[in-house]
Amino acid sequence: MKKVITYGTFDLLHWGHINILKRAKDLGDYLIVAISSDEFNDIKGKKSFHSYENRKFILEAIKYVDEVIPENTWEQKVIDVKENEIDTFVMGDDWEGKFDFLKEHCNVVYLPRTEGISTTQIKTELAAAK
Repeated sequence: MKKVITYGTFDLLHWGHINILKRAKDLGDYLIVAISSDEFNDIKGKKSFHSYENRKFILEAIKYVDEVIPENTWEQKVIDVKENEIDTFVMGDDWEGKFDFLKEHCNVVYLPRTEGISTTQIKTELAAAK
C-alpha cells in the first residue's frame, strides 16, 4: 500500500482544497492529512475560523482522506514520514523546494494550486463585504 501525506490548515474549505486532496490521493492508496493544531496556528500567528476539532471533523468526511493527524511543529514532518511509512509527501507548488529535505525519506511532489480560489481570497472578500 502506497501512503501519501499532505499538510495544511484547511480552514474555510473550498474546491481548491478538495482538488489538492483528490490529486494527492491519486498518488497512492492511503492519504493522511496533517492539519495545523490551534496551538501551532498561534505560534505561526494565524487564526483559523474553524477550530482544529471542527476542521478535523470536516476533513474526515471527505472521501479522499483516510486519516487526519495534528501538525504541532514545523519539525515534525520527518518524524511523521518515518512513523507512518510515507511513500509520497505532497504540498502546493507555492512551497516548491521548501521540503526537498524529505527526499531522503520519500518522494516529494509539489502540485499546482487551483487557480481562482484561496482561503486568503475568501477572507479578503468577506472582509470587504462588511
